Amino acid sequence: MNIKISVFGKTAIAGITILLPAVSKAFCPVCTVAVGAGLGLSRYLKIDDAISGIWVGAILMSTSLWFASYLKKRKKNTLWAIVFAIILYATTFIPLQYYGIIGHPGNELLGLDKLVLGSIIGTVIFPPTTILNNKIKSLNNKKSYFPLQKVAVPIAVLLIASLIMYLIVR
Repeated sequence: MNIKISVFGKTAIAGITILLPAVSKAFCPVCTVAVGAGLGLSRYLKIDDAISGIWVGAILMSTSLWFASYLKKRKKNTLWAIVFAIILYATTFIPLQYYGIIGHPGNELLGLDKLVLGSIIGTVIFPPTTILNNKIKSLNNKKSYFPLQKVAVPIAVLLIASLIMYLIVR
């Protein structure tokens, strides 16, 4: 039987599939979307580039690790995840450099462009949030204290890092 599904129908099915509970993943699509929303909000509110960079780095790392998890689950060569991460970071920062968004002499901290520095910080601090979440869960018989805890923990860590960066750059 051939059933034709409209573009709207396919989109609805994809949306429902994403929203349904799935096997726990270290870096899930919800986390990635939440980090992206945080980045969008910070840019809208004209937050300093160092703070925005934290969110840029976190979303790039989240996406890279999510893809690595995807490859591992399907028993594919995870070296492609490194290639993917390099391409992802390059396609983010090369256009920013080309269009002059990064590289302004007055927009530096510790000798680095604020957006780049923030991105490095976000890239480094995002992965340990999984370890932190697992530690918190271990205190409760390996169960989350509340729904979407694995999303809230990275967001909380990124918010704390953003607050610290705000105190540094203000």
